[in-house]
Amino acid sequence: MTLLPALLLLLPLAVPCVVPPLARRAVDRLAPAAALWLLVVGAVVLAGSSLAALGAFVLVGLLKMPFFAALGELIHPLRTTWDAFVVPAAATSVGALAVCGWALARSVLRQTRAFRAARTEAGHRPPAGDLCVVDSARPDAYALPGRPHRIVVTTAMLRSLDPGEREALFAHERAHNAGGHHYFLAAAELAALCHPALRPVREAVRLAAERAADEAAATVVGDRRLTARAIARAALAGHAAEGARPGFVAAATSGPVPRRVTALLAAPRAPRRAVPGIAVLLAACTVLSFGASATGMIEVHHRVEVAQGDEPG
Repeated sequence: MTLLPALLLLLPLAVPCVVPPLARRAVDRLAPAAALWLLVVGAVVLAGSSLAALGAFVLVGLLKMPFFAALGELIHPLRTTWDAFVVPAAATSVGALAVCGWALARSVLRQTRAFRAARTEAGHRPPAGDLCVVDSARPDAYALPGRPHRIVVTTAMLRSLDPGEREALFAHERAHNAGGHHYFLAAAELAALCHPALRPVREAVRLAAERAADEAAATVVGDRRLTARAIARAALAGHAAEGARPGFVAAATSGPVPRRVTALLAAPRAPRRAVPGIAVLLAACTVLSFGASATGMIEVHHRVEVAQGDEPG
């Protein structure tokens, strides 16, 4: 095995480090829905490619040990030109995968508990259509996924807004449920736990989801200034409520509100015919990471088969 497979497997671990600045620019330059899809698909592919690369390093390290070589039916030693790198790479990869698995398990458990608690609380209140009003002194409002979808709002939040602003807020939360934004947020959260460089991408995904809901709400109420005012007032009232709901639940008070308000007050952009360069760069990073990971794993598999005597070296 030449040094090329090792370099190919290192590439998926390095590419995510250059993606965060591209992700932030994508939210500003692309339509919110397009940015949301591009960022989430890219984050998931980048996370999966990095995990696959770590797994390949672990496999090579194990097959250098006599016990696992016999278990893998290797009749020849697994040849590499990077033997000095194999053991530390495998040990580091085992540690990284263990930390990742632990973080994923904790996050899934915590988010599941929070989601069940939110659904239980909403289920104890008589709904008015898809609206569920919770008697609470804490101003809050969020889109609660599930069957049926719910818009959960507290009495304190209702008192903070005038009737027009309430309608804009409800339209925003309904847009989250209609767009399935909880799936995007959950995928971005899991991807961020797989590679630390993807954590800023998770925040960009949340901003893109909020921007998409902002635009949908502005279209429904027909007033961008009213929507911007509703978002700003809701955020000011409910700035301390985010820890009380599941992380994948979307809410109008999430994300950098000043940027969202500024975008709403600006004139809507005309649709572009050409694909923006930032989208091309993000897609290229995603393809490069996936291609390098797949090629490296194929080469590792080929060398394992050579060591098993199934293929000529």
